[in-house]
Amino acid sequence: MKKVSILLMGALLFITSCAPNIGNEDEISQDDESEQETSIVPSNQLSDESYRMILPYEPSAARGVIVGQIANRVDIDEVEEGLMRHSKEVYDPKDHYFQEGQYLTEEMVYDWLGRALTEEQLETAVQEEIERLEDAGMTVDEEEIRGNLQQGMNPPIEDDENKEMQEENPRYLSHILEQNYLVQGEEDSVHLAGISIGIALKSVYQFVAEGAEYNEDIPVDEMMEQGEEMAQSILEEMREIEGLEDIPIMFAIYREEEESSPVPGNFVAKTNVSGGDTTVGNWDSIDEETVLFPSEEGQENYFDDHEIITSFGNEIAEFFPNYTGVIGEGFYINEELQKLTIEIPLEFNAKAEVIGFTQFTYGLVQDMFADYFDLEVNITSNNQMESLIYREAGAESPTVHIYD
Repeated sequence: MKKVSILLMGALLFITSCAPNIGNEDEISQDDESEQETSIVPSNQLSDESYRMILPYEPSAARGVIVGQIANRVDIDEVEEGLMRHSKEVYDPKDHYFQEGQYLTEEMVYDWLGRALTEEQLETAVQEEIERLEDAGMTVDEEEIRGNLQQGMNPPIEDDENKEMQEENPRYLSHILEQNYLVQGEEDSVHLAGISIGIALKSVYQFVAEGAEYNEDIPVDEMMEQGEEMAQSILEEMREIEGLEDIPIMFAIYREEEESSPVPGNFVAKTNVSGGDTTVGNWDSIDEETVLFPSEEGQENYFDDHEIITSFGNEIAEFFPNYTGVIGEGFYINEELQKLTIEIPLEFNAKAEVIGFTQFTYGLVQDMFADYFDLEVNITSNNQMESLIYREAGAESPTVHIYD
C-alpha cells in the first residue's frame, strides 16, 4: 500500500478530525417474505450527502451488463454516479440506505435491450416455438409465448443489412440501470422504500450495413420521445414483479456521448412515479453537462472558466520546462460550475521535484480559482498519481496529498 505524506499541518488535522469511524456498525435485517437475512450497515456516513451501504455488499442482479452495452467508460461512470446524485433529491441519504438493483435480472435487461420483432418475425417465431413445445409434449400457451418473444424495446427492423432501414430505426436504448433505496423500520429491519431507474440512450447510432460502417446523430427530441415510451413500458413490467406493486420509482433519462468522447454525456430528464401508479406522468428537464477544457465548446460557452484554466496552464509552463499542458473537466448544473477536475501530466526525476511542483501549484490554486465549486487537481507522471490537491466548495484552503 502506498504511503501518503501530508503537506500542510492543517490538512492533517482536518483529515484526522473528519475521518468517519468505519468500525462502528449496526446489525439490521432485510424484510423478505421467504426468509430474513441479517445485514450490517456502518453507523457513520462519509458525509451528509453520501448513502450508507448495506453489508455484505450485494451486487446487482444484472451485474456486468452495463459494461457490454455502453461503449464509453466515462459514460458508464456518470450513469451510475449521476443516477445516485439525482436519487438524493427523492431518497434522503440521512435515512435511506443504498443497494444495487436486486429486481431487474440480467436476462430481463438483455431482453429489453433487444429489438422488438416485426409482425411477420413475431408470427414466425411464435409458430416455431409452438412446434418445439408440441414436439416435446409440453403445454402450449400462445399468448404467453407471444409475450415472452416480444420483449425488446428498441424499434423493430425487417433487414438489418439495409442502410435506410437502419437509419430510420436506430437502436436507441443502451442500458437500463436499477438502484434500490431502503429505510429502517421496526426492530432494526430495513425494507425497500424506492427504486431509481436510469435509461441510457444513444446520441450517435453506429451500425454496419451493406458492408460499410455508419454513424448517425440522434436528435434530442427524437431520443426523448423514445425514452418516455420506454419508461412507460419498464414501469408496466416492474409493476408485475412481486414486491414492486406499490414501490415509488424515479426514472431518469441519460443521453450518452459518442464513443470517443473524453467527457461523459448527461442526464436530460427525470420523473417520479408514486407507489401503485402505473402511468408515467410529466417529465422535469435536467440542465447539466460536462465540458472539456481547453476546447472550442469551453471557450464558446464558458469563456471565463476557459481563460482561467488557460492562464493557470501558462503560469505552470513559465516555471516548469517539462510541462505539456493541463486537461480540465468542468461539471455544470444550470450553467453554474459545480466541480472542476484538472489533470497535470509531468515527468519527474526526483521526489523533490514532485514536492516543489505541488507547492507551486497549491499557491496557484489559492490565487486563481474561486471557492464556490469543488476543485480537484491531479498531478501525474507516467500515468501514476504523484500528488493531489483537493478543495471542497466554500473551504478556506485545499487539502494536499503527496504519494510515496
